[in-house]
Amino acid sequence: MTGQVVGGLDGCTAGWVLVTAPADGPVPGAGALDVTVIHDLEPVLVALESRRMAVAAIDIPIGLPSHGPRACDSEARRLIGPRRSSVFPAPVRAVLGARTYGEACELSRRACGRGVSKQLFNILPKVREVDGLQSRRLQACLFEMHPELSFTVLAGTPMQSNKRTADGRAERMSALGSSFGDVERLLLDPPPAGAKRDDVLDAMVGAWTARRHVAGAHLALGGGEVDERGLRMEIVA
Repeated sequence: MTGQVVGGLDGCTAGWVLVTAPADGPVPGAGALDVTVIHDLEPVLVALESRRMAVAAIDIPIGLPSHGPRACDSEARRLIGPRRSSVFPAPVRAVLGARTYGEACELSRRACGRGVSKQLFNILPKVREVDGLQSRRLQACLFEMHPELSFTVLAGTPMQSNKRTADGRAERMSALGSSFGDVERLLLDPPPAGAKRDDVLDAMVGAWTARRHVAGAHLALGGGEVDERGLRMEIVA
């Protein structure tokens, strides 16, 4: 064991849900996981810089196209089948400057001929936050994941139920059980303030993804595409 941890990050109302787990070694039980809410990514950057955290997987687009779709998004939709609608196109870089939904749609149409969804506009501040911090060096240890893709790889089949339903949560807890033990007990208590249970589950599978990355066993979608800043347009699972 290195003593390092890995992180899984999912956006929530209060900022980000962060789940940490041992970076390597035997499969950790749920008791080895730590679940917190952080208001910004500074604690993660500090942990990565100090090498206390080996890597972190975050559910947010990294590597933004100047026009057209990203190959990694198309590949992810194909792989997750019934959950494909959860992968919406990453915004073109021009949209980052938008402050209203109308402005975002107009900037997107000028760049790629289509508007943006309300769901995408709602996470734009988080996309902007991560893009403002990201660099080619940092992307080696803070990389993009998508929970539904990771759950598909973990379970060997796409999830059948929406994550916000009781069946969907049970399905995802069952998938995580092979890696983290009885996560249901961890979720019996109310989630941290500003987060929901499905946010916690998504961050948990991010931590699973990060452990796979440390082991060199991960899947990387995107075919080597990079954006105008040299950032990889890549989803890891």
